[in-house]
Amino acid sequence: MECVDAPKSREAHVLVGVTGSVAALKLPLLVSGLLQIPDVQIQVVTTEKAKHFYNVEDVSVPLYSDDDEWKMWSQRSDPVLHIELRRWADVMLLAPLDANTLGKISSGICDNLLTCVVRAWDMKKPLLFCPAMNTAMWNHPITAQQIEHLCSFGYTEIPCIEKTLVCGDKGLGAMAEVDTIVDKVREVLSKYLLQ
Repeated sequence: MECVDAPKSREAHVLVGVTGSVAALKLPLLVSGLLQIPDVQIQVVTTEKAKHFYNVEDVSVPLYSDDDEWKMWSQRSDPVLHIELRRWADVMLLAPLDANTLGKISSGICDNLLTCVVRAWDMKKPLLFCPAMNTAMWNHPITAQQIEHLCSFGYTEIPCIEKTLVCGDKGLGAMAEVDTIVDKVREVLSKYLLQ
């Protein structure tokens, strides 16, 4: 009897969205961690403000920002980048999700590439978010409302942690540790890709 190899599962596609929190400086480390997950491909969508916190050359995967969307489209038959990225991705991870973009997403605002991807997101696919902001911003009453709103969409929060922030304040608001985020993505991928 001839052995037939089981079909190889296709690679999982993770789209990382990075916003203008100081925690964006961890993007290269986060990408490296995610690339340790077997059979995964990563692409990144960044806000312009997020670029202030990391060196683009340190990101080892394709990285897109607002200019890429506008350069790609010039006529009716051209692809629309935020739709192409949504189609490509199996999972979206917003890490870090700053207070500004949290407010935009919870209100439905889509004024840049990242928020357009989220607004066009296929709600049958997982979307994970990692809030990151100053403790005073975290403690503002609207933050809890906005987090709850995102969770009501079916998005999954990877909660922030308490520590001394870059600004020197101590308290909640720091992005979850990279290992925690990678473990959660691995868990979600294993569940999602088995469906």
